[in-house]
Amino acid sequence: MEIFLVVCAGLVAYTYVGYGMLVWLLVKIRGRRPALKTDTVFAPDVTLIVPAYNELSCLPDKVANSFAQLYPAEKLHFLFVTEGSTDGSADFLRSKYGNRVAIMEGTERRGKVAAMNRAMLQVKTPLAIFTDANTILNPEAVQNLVSHFRDPKVGAVAGEKRILTNESESAAGSGEGLYWKYESFLKRLDSDLHTIVGAAGELFAVRTALYEPVETDTILDDFIISLRIAGQGYRVAYEPDAYAMERPSFSIVDEQKRKIRIAAGGFQSIVRLTYLLNIFRYGWLTFEYVSHRAMRWAVAPLCLPLIFLANAWLVVRELGIAPSGQYVWTVLFVLQCIFYVAAWVGYRLEKKNLRWKLLFVPFYFTFMNVCALAGLVRYLKGNQSGTWEKVRRAGEVERTYGL
Repeated sequence: MEIFLVVCAGLVAYTYVGYGMLVWLLVKIRGRRPALKTDTVFAPDVTLIVPAYNELSCLPDKVANSFAQLYPAEKLHFLFVTEGSTDGSADFLRSKYGNRVAIMEGTERRGKVAAMNRAMLQVKTPLAIFTDANTILNPEAVQNLVSHFRDPKVGAVAGEKRILTNESESAAGSGEGLYWKYESFLKRLDSDLHTIVGAAGELFAVRTALYEPVETDTILDDFIISLRIAGQGYRVAYEPDAYAMERPSFSIVDEQKRKIRIAAGGFQSIVRLTYLLNIFRYGWLTFEYVSHRAMRWAVAPLCLPLIFLANAWLVVRELGIAPSGQYVWTVLFVLQCIFYVAAWVGYRLEKKNLRWKLLFVPFYFTFMNVCALAGLVRYLKGNQSGTWEKVRRAGEVERTYGL
């Protein structure tokens, strides 16, 4: 039982801390990947694709932000996908911007993935960039993403996701911000070592010729698309100076819905990307994929309750046989209890709209792993579809109520 506990604890520690330290060390030993330098101007035609289901409240800002990109205007094309929208998004775009933007509309809502597959059939440019309607890009985002495609070995490029939080933000929102800061750090390391494993749907670019239609019930389309491109032998680069900014989930309930759905999508992705587990064929890609993604979804969340139960059993045994003053497992169990009590207190305070920053880490860590287990249950039950369940973001509520 002691060995079992230590192994489980080691797996959790490796997943959340050890992997980052190992990749950092490997990058230091191997050196960072050299940038591809050239004196020629690189500005191929690009299509910016914006899935916008019932996003009328976001569209004025999104269109203005898209037009403000520092990229040759004649090279940048816009395609807004409003399929199934019932809020007048297509009419607004058509009347306001005319021929400056292309619109893919339709009365039937088939889901984001089906819409993306259809949209890619309309793309005639060599590069396509996906970005969400409720995000704002920095003006250099398109140019910074495109610059990586000078390298013919790059098949996709992921931008950075940034969560805009304020001092009074909910614990879930602040925890989400901390999570994405750490995730961005890991992506930089992954990219320097070999390739990143999974782009964020808020902002990523692909070579049009490499795009493979995705199953319409896919939940994590951005993850599947980028990993399948990596599986074809291309790198997925990371560009932190191309970033998409959005507000966090409005409440703990909204964030919980999002996390559970993403976790269910993670298990779905593991099943559909089983072939990437062949380290003899995919090498570094398999190492990064398993360590950074698969273990976070499918290993660490399962290990945590096993660690607690094994520790409790060892405490019972230790109280009966341990020499005076040598209660190692008891001390460890007490520390676990303190951590989870702190997480529970953070959750209760959050429900009452009270925040204590000291509890952000234990609360969000526990919250994230509980949602992962709930996502596993959801996946096993088959209670999911490719139609994205939109959650409220803080910015949307602020616009709605004039906050």
